[in-house]
Amino acid sequence: MSAPANRLVSVEVDDSIGRGPSPEAEHERNTAIYDLIEDNRFALTNGMNGPYHLILSTQEGRLVLDVRDEAQRPMMAFGLSLTPFRRIVRDYFQICDSYYEAIKLGTPAQIETVDMARRGLHNEGSEILMERLKGKVDTDMDTARRLFTLICALVWRG
Repeated sequence: MSAPANRLVSVEVDDSIGRGPSPEAEHERNTAIYDLIEDNRFALTNGMNGPYHLILSTQEGRLVLDVRDEAQRPMMAFGLSLTPFRRIVRDYFQICDSYYEAIKLGTPAQIETVDMARRGLHNEGSEILMERLKGKVDTDMDTARRLFTLICALVWRG
């Protein structure tokens, strides 16, 4: 049985990005990749159907998304500037730190408040990503959230 056409079936992180700087960071990357592959809607807007293999790399400060077919033939490659994500990723990491502290020491109300802020930032980052993918990739919010999580995991210095 073949995989549905408009989805990612594999995600690879190129040597230009390298391994995570710590076992925790590497674990976060692997978890983000697993979650993305498990459930996604990803379709190239140029009409080329998948399923797709995605290779992520960096080049000149850009995240390069190299989309390939089942035989690993190139279908589309494009770069995304990470500049629009810098503030949101920084804020997201700060609120995640606050969330972990709240879990240890906070009241349920404090945990819920910090978690709502964390989810709000995650949604904002996902919306920016969807906007940046417009005209190249058609995806849904859940997949954009998983891709944003992966981008965060790739830049996390753990």
